[in-house]
Amino acid sequence: MSNREIAKNLIDQIPESKLFYIIVYLQGAAVPDETPNAETLEAFAELSSGSGTLHSGTTEELFAKLMED
Repeated sequence: MSNREIAKNLIDQIPESKLFYIIVYLQGAAVPDETPNAETLEAFAELSSGSGTLHSGTTEELFAKLMED
């Protein structure tokens, strides 16, 4: 029996009250992985090379700092 057949059989055993959660999960799993755009890949490379800026505070602190600049 294939994994797909096993999954279909298991879905038939899930109570209706819990099926919504399974549907949401399956919708997320069915979305193909997205490849980051060129700008994001450049930012990753910048951080990997040791340059760039990392922030380790709260989001509020980050936005306050950005507003100062």
